[in-house]
Amino acid sequence: MLKYAVVNPATGETIKEYPTATAAEIEAALADTQQTYTEWSRKTTVAERAALAQRAAELFDERKEELGAIINREMGKPLDQAIGEAEFSGGITAAFAKNAEKWLADEQLEVEDGLKSFFRFQGIGVVLGIMPWNYPYYQVARFAVPNLILGNTVILKHAEQCPESALALEQIFLDAGFPKGAYVNVFASHEQISTIIADDRVQGVSLTGSERAGSIIGEQAGRALKKCVLELGGSDVFLVLDTKDIDHAVAHAVGGRMENTGQACNGSKRIVVLDSVYDEFAPKFLEAISGQSLEEGNYGPLSSTKATEGLTAQVQGALDQGAEVLVGNNTPNGNFYTPTVIGGVTASMDVYSQELFGPVAQLYKVSSDEEAITLANSSPYGLGSVVICDDLERAERVGNQLDVGMVFIGAAGLEGTDVPFGGVKKSGYGRELGKGGMLEFANKKLFRFAG
Repeated sequence: MLKYAVVNPATGETIKEYPTATAAEIEAALADTQQTYTEWSRKTTVAERAALAQRAAELFDERKEELGAIINREMGKPLDQAIGEAEFSGGITAAFAKNAEKWLADEQLEVEDGLKSFFRFQGIGVVLGIMPWNYPYYQVARFAVPNLILGNTVILKHAEQCPESALALEQIFLDAGFPKGAYVNVFASHEQISTIIADDRVQGVSLTGSERAGSIIGEQAGRALKKCVLELGGSDVFLVLDTKDIDHAVAHAVGGRMENTGQACNGSKRIVVLDSVYDEFAPKFLEAISGQSLEEGNYGPLSSTKATEGLTAQVQGALDQGAEVLVGNNTPNGNFYTPTVIGGVTASMDVYSQELFGPVAQLYKVSSDEEAITLANSSPYGLGSVVICDDLERAERVGNQLDVGMVFIGAAGLEGTDVPFGGVKKSGYGRELGKGGMLEFANKKLFRFAG
């Protein structure tokens, strides 16, 4: 049984507990979202729903200080980053509101018989979102907002350590003017999640989470014949090829690894450097990682005791198998984990194919682009990547050979409010954000006119 509670990871204090949903509350969520889809979503226009989303965007900005404080105590995100996440979520919401009519416009089809034919993009019904703790607002905004504008209704099951932010999100959509039943938060158990997925009133499910959770939810969705989007783990590579600006490369490698205290699925986790620049890059990178300051808010605590214990065990396993600590240590103080870099990792080590979810980077030296590509593609994950190279055509050629969903050339952190996001291999399937994300749970309804 899941336990929904706010437990401050910086202090270990349990601030408030919330009861798991009753069977009656789950049924009410299903009934309300289905009724609202039938009686409201089908009868309103894209423009009308987008206007409500625009108001929600404004509320994200108006409440950003309050929202930031909530996730700071729920999962330890440094306050400025927490407020920034609320602002970015508002930006995502506004981008969907602004572009919805264009992205959802009828798509005319050129057909052999010349008959008037087009796709019209409409909602499919109730969709379930299962969201993680590491970006409590951002992950929800990029899933829920496009579906609400499209004409779907949403049941949202948030991470058990994020009940306060879950309720704050539900309130934003209600205060923006979405009717009761358009967006419903549920503190559901694992068993209740299975019940929701199997219910005929639910037409799709989107999960952002671990590979293990994705395999479970994907299996349940497939068994129930429900459309599924999975955004799972990542062990993104940061490739440093020939560049004259090593300081730029170092700054982005550090930023890519340390964002959200290293707890980002598309964080730069494997730093792979060509031998021609390694001797200049490596000492600067290690110095920059060792200079990360808790007091200055460069990082915060890991999200929970469980997360800290898991990361510590992974790193210790790597050390036991022959890896070495280049900077930092593997002795956390409570949930505060000192930013660390490990080297000497080989393909025979468990950590070589694992995701390290925290402020730990792996540093590799390679002798050619081909070796870098082989190393990058050896991961079971395929979410994002960064390629640093002054020769942009070369960078693009390398990126073209990476088995990933995203290639950022020249910098880390090139995400945008309207830029598609997603991966391949064990990083999942489907896309969020942008037009592609808005159409994931769309009924691409064909219209044909005789004569």
